[in-house]
Amino acid sequence: MAATGNHRLKAARIAAGYHSQQALADALGVGVRQVRRWESASPPWPHPEQEQALTRLLGQDMEALGFAPQAGAPVDRARRTVLAAGTAAVGLATIPTQAVAMQPATAADDYEAVTRSHRRLYWSVAPAPLHSAAVAHATLGCALLPEAAGQTRARIAAALAETLLLAGRIEFFDMRESDRAGSTLLRALQAAGEADDVLLGAAILAHTAFIPAWAGERDAAVERMTAARTYARRGAASAELLAWLDAVEAECETRCGNTRTALHLIGHAEDVLARGSEHQSPEWLDWFSSVRLAAFKGNTQLKAGHLPQARTTLLGVLDALGPSEEKQSAVVLGDLAAVEAAAGDPEAACGYAVRALDQLERTWYAMGMDRVREVRRALAPHRHERCVRDLDDRLYGWSTTVSALAR
Repeated sequence: MAATGNHRLKAARIAAGYHSQQALADALGVGVRQVRRWESASPPWPHPEQEQALTRLLGQDMEALGFAPQAGAPVDRARRTVLAAGTAAVGLATIPTQAVAMQPATAADDYEAVTRSHRRLYWSVAPAPLHSAAVAHATLGCALLPEAAGQTRARIAAALAETLLLAGRIEFFDMRESDRAGSTLLRALQAAGEADDVLLGAAILAHTAFIPAWAGERDAAVERMTAARTYARRGAASAELLAWLDAVEAECETRCGNTRTALHLIGHAEDVLARGSEHQSPEWLDWFSSVRLAAFKGNTQLKAGHLPQARTTLLGVLDALGPSEEKQSAVVLGDLAAVEAAAGDPEAACGYAVRALDQLERTWYAMGMDRVREVRRALAPHRHERCVRDLDDRLYGWSTTVSALAR
């Protein structure tokens, strides 16, 4: 069934932290019936003061929030999709729809093929060029969408949502640009709404939870995870997707210092994977597996101070990771270094940290470098030891320093 109502406004409302129509109504000082009308299939244009309040609270213009241009607007502006109108928020150029012909059915096949290629390239290509390619592909998707219809439109919208999700992941995990990632993920959620793809919506919402969690804002992270789980319940979620949601929430709780809650969530995720499900995982869920869950677990055990358990878990992960999982390997090596630093073995810690740097020279990953820097800070009491000085020579060598600053 196709999505109904103004799902763009709804997506922006949820992303801004207003998880009910009543919550937004209270923030705006209007009745909930007014918000309900704005989220209907034919939303009336708000009064000027309400328009200003909506754009201020939700951070987007009226077209991006799903409101049709008022009478007298230029034709090219009126014919743009909301997604195209909002692409400037993620650094995309808007394209006049007159330049795009009605799309044939094969357009979805072709657009999806590039999306799949970008998905695979994420694990081996440097983030900057892949991000540029993903942004360009999203620009194309925004141009194709207005002239597509039916299943072709839904498929292009879903591929566009995945492309924007990839761009948002690169911005957050590889480029460390949280604000930019938040804007991109909002566009991804709106595209998922165009496709009425609730599972992709759940994945996007879960990614948005990382942003407040990294800032220690637990309540905001939990609210976003609640929204993600709600979306997942609406679809045929696989065991892997449900377990990943547990893992994301565990990561958020760990970041906020609640390791006991995090370990409970990871235990639940392990049970979910063991039970399995009759539903297949979406093709795009390539960032999670039982091995990745174990990596989450090892990091949480480390943060909880369970050092022997963390060491055993992380060594098992390192052995199980495939040769293409270079980014994850750097993170695990960094966590193993942190285990040894906490255990009072600076030589072993430096050994793992140097291996992580070797991996990062081959495939850059900001999260991996963050782990190494955390280890070096933990080794401050041992700064005069030879192994720590050797680590500094690697950590602050010309190539490593220049590469880190360039990214």
